[in-house]
Amino acid sequence: MAPPSLDHASILGELQEVRRAGLLRLRGRELPALESAAVSLATARTREVAMEALLRRAVERLDAGTLRTAAEYTLGLAQGTRDWPASSRRARAAEVYRVSEERFRKHHEVMVLGQVAEHIVELVELLKDGGDEPGEGDWEGDTHRFVDVLAGDRTVRLTLHIHPVDLLRDVDVVVSPVNTYFALPEPYKSSVSASLRRAASVRGVTGDLLDDPVHDELRTWAARHGTSGRPVVPGTVAATGSGAMAEYGVRRIYHAAVAVPRAGTNDYDVLPADVTRATSRAIALLAEERDRHTPPLRSVCFPLLGSGRGGLPYRVSAAAVWSAVEAELARGARWEVHFVVRTPEAARVVERIPARTRPGRDQSAPGRSL
Repeated sequence: MAPPSLDHASILGELQEVRRAGLLRLRGRELPALESAAVSLATARTREVAMEALLRRAVERLDAGTLRTAAEYTLGLAQGTRDWPASSRRARAAEVYRVSEERFRKHHEVMVLGQVAEHIVELVELLKDGGDEPGEGDWEGDTHRFVDVLAGDRTVRLTLHIHPVDLLRDVDVVVSPVNTYFALPEPYKSSVSASLRRAASVRGVTGDLLDDPVHDELRTWAARHGTSGRPVVPGTVAATGSGAMAEYGVRRIYHAAVAVPRAGTNDYDVLPADVTRATSRAIALLAEERDRHTPPLRSVCFPLLGSGRGGLPYRVSAAAVWSAVEAELARGARWEVHFVVRTPEAARVVERIPARTRPGRDQSAPGRSL
């Protein structure tokens, strides 16, 4: 039976209690919201084992990196930490973000536990909607799907890619989330913008960097618009070429400034409204540039903007992007719209965009990915 509705605030409050007590001291503690979710989503001999399984499952949904690592230490899920006192776990989690324990307690810890709570609520909602998440095996070998959705009074087909963004093929425009300074991350990082910078670069036979066109073009754009060294308004979009990705049919990269750096930290704030604004601007820019290219631009691909370091839950990002896309499609726009995600969880969220028909596979359609 589906669990009762669970609100984020109650889950967050109980996660804070788990953090204080530790996994070995849960017996006898009143944790009704976590217990309800755990019993519904896990099969275990005891409530404590079920709750630990729930926590691990939610934390595994976090993006790999500082967020997931800090969550594992905070809740005692990291190897060898389940018997650590709360103070030691907090100290190690603070080291992950390279901040003091006090700053971590006031800012990062709330954010980390809030993200875990978001994913617990999402897991419960998935079960209420008629099923659990697909297992990894359900996606094996299936790198793209097609989702028929209702936009206005017509049905349109979205292409869903489940693979790294740098494996996109034959999509005219890729939208890349960046910070409001248009400062690209180093190409060895794992973000969407870093991956696109790396894929667009030109390297010699030994791997030496010969040209970094996306980075250079973005700096030129900032200089031309008088924004070098200062932030732009969130939602601003800058267009550059695609460098070496042009060889694979990707012709333009639209850099959407949605992440606002948080002073004194390595963190960002992302508002759903800014994601929607950036999405609308990207579509408008696509219309402006369409006929400047031969053949004309016709397809655009969106990641779930702000769902990485920005911390937006997948469903919040998808809703923010889709609200702008749907508005354009409902007005009769004929763009080919794509989404690219890395995980089955994110793919499931995109597939749950209001649909007239179930997601389908159409092997006769043009391939868009490797």
